[in-house]
Amino acid sequence: MNILDELRSRFEPVLAEWTNDPSSVIEMLKASQDAKFGDYQANFAMPLAARLDGIKPRDLAVQIAEKVDLSDFCEPLEVAGPGFINIKLKQDWLEGLTKQLVPDERLGVSPAKTPQKVVVDFSAPNVAKPMHVGHLRSSVIGDANYRVLQFLGHDVVGDNHIGDWGTQFGMIIFGYKHFLNEAAFQINPVNELARLYRLVNQLSDYHATQNAVPLRQTETENLESKLQTLETTANLTDKKIQKQLKKLKSDIGERKAELTSMQEKLTEFEQDEDLKSKAIAFPDIARQAREETARLHAGDADNLALWKQFLPECLDAIQTVYDRLDIHFDMTLGESFYQPMLADVVADLKQKGLAQESQGAICVFMEGFEAPFIVQKQDGAFTYATTDLATIKYRAEELKADRVLYVVDSRQSEHFQLLFATVKQWGFTELALQHVSFGTILGKNKRPYKTRSGDTVGLESLLDESIQRAHAIVAENDDAKPDGPELSEAERQQIAEVVGLGGIKYADLKHNRDSDYVFDWDKMLANRGDTATYMQYAYARVCGIFRKGNIDRSALRNEQAVLCLTEESERALALQINRYSEILESVAIEARPNYLTNYLFELSNLFSTFYNNCHVLKAEEEQVKTSRLLLCDLTARVINHGLSLLGIRTCERM
Repeated sequence: MNILDELRSRFEPVLAEWTNDPSSVIEMLKASQDAKFGDYQANFAMPLAARLDGIKPRDLAVQIAEKVDLSDFCEPLEVAGPGFINIKLKQDWLEGLTKQLVPDERLGVSPAKTPQKVVVDFSAPNVAKPMHVGHLRSSVIGDANYRVLQFLGHDVVGDNHIGDWGTQFGMIIFGYKHFLNEAAFQINPVNELARLYRLVNQLSDYHATQNAVPLRQTETENLESKLQTLETTANLTDKKIQKQLKKLKSDIGERKAELTSMQEKLTEFEQDEDLKSKAIAFPDIARQAREETARLHAGDADNLALWKQFLPECLDAIQTVYDRLDIHFDMTLGESFYQPMLADVVADLKQKGLAQESQGAICVFMEGFEAPFIVQKQDGAFTYATTDLATIKYRAEELKADRVLYVVDSRQSEHFQLLFATVKQWGFTELALQHVSFGTILGKNKRPYKTRSGDTVGLESLLDESIQRAHAIVAENDDAKPDGPELSEAERQQIAEVVGLGGIKYADLKHNRDSDYVFDWDKMLANRGDTATYMQYAYARVCGIFRKGNIDRSALRNEQAVLCLTEESERALALQINRYSEILESVAIEARPNYLTNYLFELSNLFSTFYNNCHVLKAEEEQVKTSRLLLCDLTARVINHGLSLLGIRTCERM
């Protein structure tokens, strides 16, 4: 049962007496942050009173409390402070509700009353190169949302919209034709393709930097000339002039620093004779790579054959990573799948008057946006925007989607704002589109997480290192047990994999997804604090209680035992267990897995308090012992299930 939903449903009709839109304030009824204010607290009397004349918030709160009927499951309501309504559940009702969870495989979580067809678009790597740490967030955030929505009864489609048709393939094809190391390609095709991509990109960047240096020099000289003129002709005591001078000096400093960095980059590049000779041999490599892309898109037989040769190897490589992370998709429709649809998309936009020519390109201009949405370039090539529009059309018309989640980093926010606005104008008004944005993974230097050499960290190597570190921790803890080690090497390795992979996922998911976060091995794998390991240990501790007591958990659930909550720590734990349903529904609405991690961390803390305050196996009365064992079992089941929705496994022994 979703207690919060039930409470809100009781208050909403009462609030209609003071507002035409109770939904605008009903979310101010929330779980209490402190038990002394009850189990739930409603704060809507304050904003409602501000809209009304002649009534104080506290008086309004009293009137609301008198009119709402919660007598069947709540104690009499209490009005506190300037107008807070404190709500406390009846003890016998909470005990009965908790007892109902014991045989319930869904742990009190009812399926959605109106299930939706939801597409979750996540991960989406460019397949021509190995996955790196930058793909982690989209993959684990998307997977967690997929699992939660599916458990809640929605018809969910996980779609890995891979980059298998873009400019990177033109760069790789060019590299393959001119720089291939055949032996390396035979040993590891994907690594060699990634090397070729980096090489062509490096050569293109060199020439672009070369061309940019004279422009930066000219800009700097112009700014210095402007500064000199201002210093010799203007009134230097004028505050506006002083401000201009300060701005000019700052701009000159930035230009000079940028110019120095560019020149150092060129010098370093030119010290590598092999790179320098390749750059000399291919002075127009960026254009040549683009032409290879154009030939591929035009159906050139040779380039298409290479693309078909490369793609399976690339897909196999990324699938290996997904298998390790236990991440699965219902479909993997890349950009190439939508290529045949793009011309029709542009034609339809033009026919409906949404797209028009601008400087040779076909663009959609949306009110409120400075930049246009370019759907076809001057050279006739289509864009990512065109592909995204075709994808939405396919999902709406073929998949019959009600809602689409795009799990893509926050740097793409403007693109999605333009995309969603265009889609609404295009006619897909009933389709709910949501950009599930996220921040960047940072190193301890607060910059994007990279290796010491400055390369982006490979995702497979990251997983390997996490498991190795976890193994060392598991072995150390096992060796330190009072009666000696309990685990075999095979068990240690299995636990290390569960802890290592779970630690990486949880460290990502526990943050507000919009925020950047610092990647820290020590914090990630700690068995104390807000980590997956802490919760995995809590689960293993419960399993240990049942092992020690030689108690069959399944048999316990079938007993007709009374569940009593006499101690405050028992009650707090039971209340948190019963809040599982409302937390999952919040995750589903806002696509924020950190709501679930916060809940599980609090549940684990409450269990620790309960365990320290209440004897379980040594309880004085058998009835109390059974009741507490049921609480332990429910706690373990919620932790295990909640972690599974985050894509994290548990172990019964650690």
